[in-house]
Amino acid sequence: MEERTFRIGPIRPPSEAQSLLLQVTNGCTWNKCKFCQLYRHTRFKAYSADSIKADIDNMVFHAERVNKYRQSDGSWDIEGINRELMAGSEEYRQCFYMVANWLVNGGENVFLQDGNTTALSSGRLSEVLIYLRQAFPQIKRITSYGRAENLSRVSAEEFAELKAAGLDRIHSGFESGSDAVLQRINKGVTAEQEIIAGKNIKAGGIELSVYFMPGVGGHDLTKENGEGMAHVINAINPDFIRIRTAVVKPGTELYEDFCSGQFTLCSDDEKLMEIRTVIERAHDIDTRLVSDHIVNLLQGVKGSLSTDREKMLAYIDEYLEKPDEDRRIYQALRRMGRLVSPNQMGRISREEQEQIKRMSSETPDQYEWEIRMNELMCRYI
Repeated sequence: MEERTFRIGPIRPPSEAQSLLLQVTNGCTWNKCKFCQLYRHTRFKAYSADSIKADIDNMVFHAERVNKYRQSDGSWDIEGINRELMAGSEEYRQCFYMVANWLVNGGENVFLQDGNTTALSSGRLSEVLIYLRQAFPQIKRITSYGRAENLSRVSAEEFAELKAAGLDRIHSGFESGSDAVLQRINKGVTAEQEIIAGKNIKAGGIELSVYFMPGVGGHDLTKENGEGMAHVINAINPDFIRIRTAVVKPGTELYEDFCSGQFTLCSDDEKLMEIRTVIERAHDIDTRLVSDHIVNLLQGVKGSLSTDREKMLAYIDEYLEKPDEDRRIYQALRRMGRLVSPNQMGRISREEQEQIKRMSSETPDQYEWEIRMNELMCRYI
């Protein structure tokens, strides 16, 4: 059996779980954000168009093998696919599985990896996009990560060219819209650059999904973090704002700042108030707020900032008005991965709730409690 493989990068957004992953760059061009350690030991590399095309050809090879298991009624011989997954090297099986999972789930969306794929010249990226769509004509959406600092140097006309070549959406980790917070986390970008990048992307006809990280500025900059992000969102009107609650993880410079006392953790209530500020200050925009990650305390806070604003604010306020002990119990259960929303508390046994109460009583200091919750969240990042 011919073992043809292709590169697969380490991450993708949760919304791209069923997407085909095409790696066009390796690592991150900046690689200095204090909260991130993902690419610390990876030197950035932008692959050649020919190299990426070769990976696409190998994806086509796997797709042809997978399609042999498509039955006349359109269903799939899953047992046959699983048998093939037992053959070949580990790398081959990973590639075959990715293409099989993609096709079985519709084969519609592709995500370009790694952390800053728009660092490729627009001409090279356009060449790849055209080749990819020719190889798989059924593709409905192609999405990419992009670093705001790089994106701010791309004109609206260049984004329009990328759109014409087949790029539909860009995800960008803004994290904050406050220059003070951006400097603290060494993001290497300014709020003004974020706004320029966002406006040019939208003007070029590409969907924009930005990420907001409540709590990343710490306790003393919590007000600035929420207000700054609200300002940026209002200036751009992105299609999506995705919530990624800050987690201070060992191995990062932000954790070192925390250990040395230079960074004070936000409470979960403060993080929620930052999100509330963004929602409350949204004006004349139809951005959709998305909360699709396990590190977010209230995943039910989601919807259009135009039509669902009052509903989202009420959801947050209802939680914040609960007694301190009730919020602690939910917070711990959520951080343990036991719940998605406060409405599910009825599923938790009295014994388990009493166990959390004992844990809470053993940690009377609120800041020590937040430290324990941060430790629990480190498992998910």
